[in-house]
Amino acid sequence: MKKDAIIKIKSLIKKFPIGGGFFTALNDINLTVRKGEFSGLVGPSGSGKTTLLNIIGGLDSPTSGEVSVLNNLINETSHEDRALIRRKHMGFIFQNYNLLPVYTVYENVELPLILNKIDKNKRKDMVYSAVESVGLIDKIDSKPNQLSGGQCQRTAIARAIVHKPTIVLADEPTANLDSENSFHIMEIMRKLNKDFKTSFIFSTHDEKIMSYLKRIISLEDGQISEDKNNK
Repeated sequence: MKKDAIIKIKSLIKKFPIGGGFFTALNDINLTVRKGEFSGLVGPSGSGKTTLLNIIGGLDSPTSGEVSVLNNLINETSHEDRALIRRKHMGFIFQNYNLLPVYTVYENVELPLILNKIDKNKRKDMVYSAVESVGLIDKIDSKPNQLSGGQCQRTAIARAIVHKPTIVLADEPTANLDSENSFHIMEIMRKLNKDFKTSFIFSTHDEKIMSYLKRIISLEDGQISEDKNNK
């Protein structure tokens, strides 16, 4: 593996049981992602992009093949060790934000730091830095029901990057946002990618996102149909 490769996938196959047989969601996927990439898994619904993102994130297991993330073979790693890798080295952004409704912006963003047992005094500085980076300092004591959709997604981004992960996985992060908010969200993530060399991998069929991506990995019927740099 090249030293800057953080994800290496070889001959990945993922099948789901359906009826009396199996549905092949991913078929012979071979892929390498390097540190600092801003790339996207692109394709229509059912193409396999979310399944692939979930396997990279250790949320699902391959049926066969090899998946290495940060030099850890995911298919040979226990659920506990996968959870540890996610907690320490990954951030997740979902289209539905997945914020805890009874928590403020501050408390939602602080959560990964508590799980990683970061000292309370350090946590405050890290939370404020993350919230400031997404432009939400004035909303830090607000709860999700007091925020707009764009502000909720910014909170989710702050939570994903607060512990300075190596990889951020974003599943349809602009799906519930209008064009203006989508623009702001993508600009924030692009700046984080540039400033911290955080690797972002998106799953999307949103044309608004595609123009921002530096690499587009197109999926069709569970296979990579095209893999190109997007200058």
